[in-house]
Amino acid sequence: MRRQIPAAMALRLHQDKFFVTSPFLPPPRMLMGPGPIDADPRVLRAMSGQLIGQFDPQMTACMDQTMALYRQVFCTANQWTFLIDSTSRGAIEASLVSLLEPGDTVLVPIFGRFGHLLTEIASRCGAKVEAIHVPWGSVFDPQQVADAIRTVQPKVVAIVQGDTSTTMLQPLEDIGKICRDAGVLLYCDATASIGGNPLHTDEWQLDVVTVGLQKCLCGPSGSAPITIGERALEVIEARRHVEAGIRAEHHVNGHGLRIASNYFDLAMIMDYWGPERLNHHTEATSMLYGSLECARILIEEGLDAAISRHALNGQALADGLLGMNLKLYGTQANRMHNVVGVYIPEGVTGNAVRHSMLHDYGIEIGTSFGPLDGVIWRIGTMGYNARPDAVLKTLACLEQGLLSEKHSLTPGAGVAAAKSVYASAAQ
Repeated sequence: MRRQIPAAMALRLHQDKFFVTSPFLPPPRMLMGPGPIDADPRVLRAMSGQLIGQFDPQMTACMDQTMALYRQVFCTANQWTFLIDSTSRGAIEASLVSLLEPGDTVLVPIFGRFGHLLTEIASRCGAKVEAIHVPWGSVFDPQQVADAIRTVQPKVVAIVQGDTSTTMLQPLEDIGKICRDAGVLLYCDATASIGGNPLHTDEWQLDVVTVGLQKCLCGPSGSAPITIGERALEVIEARRHVEAGIRAEHHVNGHGLRIASNYFDLAMIMDYWGPERLNHHTEATSMLYGSLECARILIEEGLDAAISRHALNGQALADGLLGMNLKLYGTQANRMHNVVGVYIPEGVTGNAVRHSMLHDYGIEIGTSFGPLDGVIWRIGTMGYNARPDAVLKTLACLEQGLLSEKHSLTPGAGVAAAKSVYASAAQ
């Protein structure tokens, strides 16, 4: 006797069959939030290339080329500049789990949501986390970090350069020297800022920097470039461990505690990217192609030119928002070039405007996290979308959303203010 399928299961099977037979077609969107952004078409084309074997000579040559180009992106001579096959968060975890042993002290200066993320990951590594805080919308004075280092004596300072939750950019030049003079390692998450704001790894004495592709580098999330300096390399090498099955007689384990994560073990990943090509995982080939193209696009444009482009379009957006009788969030002198925070006006339903922007005009903007959720919008001008037509369209459509919410503004003033910025730059 055939058992009857319950009605709820039958409905689910019917729905699943629909999903199998119906392809997913992404709707047309212009992503003008805090990231991700629209990928550059060149990156998408690069990622469509056919796969090759992970030890094919052309594959390893592609890996070497990627390392070389990202040294230029990071402004470093570090040999160990490569990719972590993960989102940017995975690279943060790889760095901290490889640098920190249980009981080590890490100092985290927090000026937004992503500083809290660093404390979360560091605590899961078993580290003793010491945090210092400034109000959201501001950044640290280097002396605050220096004073905290003297007080807590950390092994590592872990800091975010650009925190998209607040749009703020933390100056790092003096902090790098402070850490170096104190014998403290400095880890930096520059995911939101690299490519749109200055980042000088060697000049600023940054020991480890990790980023993602989905902001100013014009790519999708899923691959995370990293660069590792000599001081951090010593710590990681001391914890080296080669797996059974690929271990040879000449391999010698480090004297330190084995890194707790297998997948995010930087010593093992370096063995994969290094001359021995020791098997660790199967390289995410399509993401490798895309990551390489992201770096090529940036280097072809030139770092200074790309930073200037982000600064120009960010300023045009900011002036356009002011022209619509809106108030910008945070200390503007410390704002990233590539994302602007703006207060949602009193009497305006922020989510209604965002819904209209998305569904009426195909433009995505963001709100923020925690205490800023529903308080500000975050509008990005990043990577492929850091261009005048994207800024002007966003301002024009936002104006319509504000007018529908009865916000007081002069029609056309926002676009006019932005165009004035562009006209001045062209003179």
